[in-house]
Amino acid sequence: MYLFLILLSLGAVKASIRTVREPGPVYNCSYCQPEQIHIAFGEKTNDILVTWTTFNDTGESRVQYGALTMDKEARGWNTQFKDGRGQWIHRVLLKDLLFNTKYTYHCGSQYGWSERFTFKTPPQGENWVVRAAIYGDMGTDNAHSLPYLQDEAERDNFDLILHVGDFAYDMYEQQSRVGDQFMRQIQPLAAIVPYMTCPGNHEENHNFSNYKERFSMPGMGSFSSMFYSWDVGPVHFVAINTEAYYFLNYGLGPLVNQYEWLKRDLAEANRPKNRTKRPWIVLYGHRPMYCSNDDDDDCPYEYTRLGIPLLGMFSLEPLLKDFGVDVVIWAHEHSYERTWPLYDHKVYNGTRGAYINPGAPVHVITGSAGCREKTDGFVSNPPAWSAFRSSDYGFTRFRAHNGTHLYFEQVSVDQYGKVVDSFWILQERHGPFKNIESQSRP
Repeated sequence: MYLFLILLSLGAVKASIRTVREPGPVYNCSYCQPEQIHIAFGEKTNDILVTWTTFNDTGESRVQYGALTMDKEARGWNTQFKDGRGQWIHRVLLKDLLFNTKYTYHCGSQYGWSERFTFKTPPQGENWVVRAAIYGDMGTDNAHSLPYLQDEAERDNFDLILHVGDFAYDMYEQQSRVGDQFMRQIQPLAAIVPYMTCPGNHEENHNFSNYKERFSMPGMGSFSSMFYSWDVGPVHFVAINTEAYYFLNYGLGPLVNQYEWLKRDLAEANRPKNRTKRPWIVLYGHRPMYCSNDDDDDCPYEYTRLGIPLLGMFSLEPLLKDFGVDVVIWAHEHSYERTWPLYDHKVYNGTRGAYINPGAPVHVITGSAGCREKTDGFVSNPPAWSAFRSSDYGFTRFRAHNGTHLYFEQVSVDQYGKVVDSFWILQERHGPFKNIESQSRP
């Protein structure tokens, strides 16, 4: 009897031991799935910065990645974005990647991971063809160009994207839900191709907070992605914030800081060693210096060209001349327009035709990607400096073939992907446009 009781008690103890469980991982994060994933170049083109959103704080930001298998991991940081319902923006920098190499990655935390994406780093050096898609003014509604861009990105047709201001229309609306939806819409291309940006007037709300929080451009720690420059292949790209000239309610600081930075940047790019290495200088910003549209809201106001109203200070067009900026890319007008080589409303054609050794910068406006405000028309009689115009929805393809040859073409989405304009620029004399004042109107 005693033996039976002893065995019975041992069994009860054993049973009670079996029911005691060690505490497992705690899962208390309902909105921690990564979304709105996009990438951009870092300080070098073999540094890739991955950015994404969660709606709860995950406590960590991780990217697992690799060339063959995802055998590496990088950790980053997150910040809370309170403009709207509140969300966390995560950033992880993948440094010193192999050039010309395809990488696979996913991003997330202990609470959830994104699907897998791939991107390819550019080749090393300057001697390769840089391929880009360029456009501005694309919204969540009426985004005519988006399916074409998604398709071409997934076919590996681009090395980078330039979105030249005005996103979503507008990102701050509906407590920033419109911004969330836009970032989801561009994810199929922006998660696999570096998505390089600059701000437009539609980002102004709350001092450009949606733009500053959502995008991660080179030098973001200093200038919040509002202006910056970067090198890729034979091109020195320069992004500027044209809105500093129009929203002076935020003070003169942003304008002065950008202007002084831009002079330093262009001077550095023109040092003989640098200009020989990367001959092309391409500047992009949102509001154009020139346009021939029939809406009177913008074309008469040339603040970036002439400087701030009344005072005329900080004008940018003289910098384009003095530092030999080859091409200037704009958006804002919901149309496409290219100019002849142009300075101060005068045409300075090249040595053999307009675009062979052109004597001034060439301006391209490409703001017809598609938004709720539809497209813009033109005045009936174009000015002498306007070379081609189109009000079709579309986007621009860009190719930097080498140090002397650039190629542009405009894709019309209205005409199911037809190329409606194309031109080459051949420049063998990169540098300041020294003969502009001595030439006269043709």
